[in-house]
Amino acid sequence: MPDLHVFSIPMRTRFRGITVREGLLLRGDAGWGEWSPFLEYDDDVSRPWLACAREAADVGWPEPLRDAVPVNVTVPATDPARAHEIVLAGGCRTAKVKVAERGQTLADDLARVEAVRDALGPDGLVRVDANGGWDVDEAVRAIAAIDRAAGGLEYVEQPVMDVEDLAVVRRRVQVPIAADESIRRAEDPYRVRDLEAADIAVLKVQPLGGVRACLRIAEDIGLPVVVSSAVESSVGIAAGVSLAAALPELHHACGLATVQLLTDDVATEPLLPVDGLLPVVRPEVDDTALARLAADEDRVTHWLRRWESVGQDRVS
Repeated sequence: MPDLHVFSIPMRTRFRGITVREGLLLRGDAGWGEWSPFLEYDDDVSRPWLACAREAADVGWPEPLRDAVPVNVTVPATDPARAHEIVLAGGCRTAKVKVAERGQTLADDLARVEAVRDALGPDGLVRVDANGGWDVDEAVRAIAAIDRAAGGLEYVEQPVMDVEDLAVVRRRVQVPIAADESIRRAEDPYRVRDLEAADIAVLKVQPLGGVRACLRIAEDIGLPVVVSSAVESSVGIAAGVSLAAALPELHHACGLATVQLLTDDVATEPLLPVDGLLPVVRPEVDDTALARLAADEDRVTHWLRRWESVGQDRVS
């Protein structure tokens, strides 16, 4: 077996329905890689995530074109007071706010966005992410209302799930549209381009199979790119930073400051933003942190079974 470590890190706020982030770190000739597909993902969905980890561990990443990457603070679907605190503590001039959360209302979204705008001040940028939670008509109404509450939105990410519907929404609203799930979960990620369904492509390096795979998609899709995270430790975030640093152009802040959502980290120096920037570095893994954050035996067994099921029993 390769050098594998299963980690379990509590989160500061429930995000994407979870309160603990789990994953597996592997070490190869080039360094550390992270494999952390969400627990509900099957083998086929998890396989590109492992390709990303193997690229990091075995091969390394392309040479960067910049030494720092601008990032946004991520605001979960929390109450307005907590949202305000998160933005103030985040140290970024751009905020991405989760909206259209199941069990919440548009009024909840508006209050959260207003609190974020207040925390950022008039010059900050606000973007929202609906994770495909609306239908077309709901999206059109909600985007107009949230745009007013925000004093102007930078963009709306994935307002509807279906790419054909995404194209319809884009033609009915004035706010730019970003595609995430319509790229990373699609059989044909280029439908977004062909249908002119988005203004911006959101790329996540683990789900799409690594830095080089994402660079190919970025070149072929022909849209401005925002690199976003899958709520990884600093080891996983470093792959996203590497992608952002290797893009020929980078017009928007990236969603890579999510180590802020975790209560701890595996790195000696966690990848946390300073003045809204993340450095382009490869974090050193802290052995004491690996021990402190080691998962329970049953969770280790779970992850090793997933590893074997996906069919990767060694790092070559």
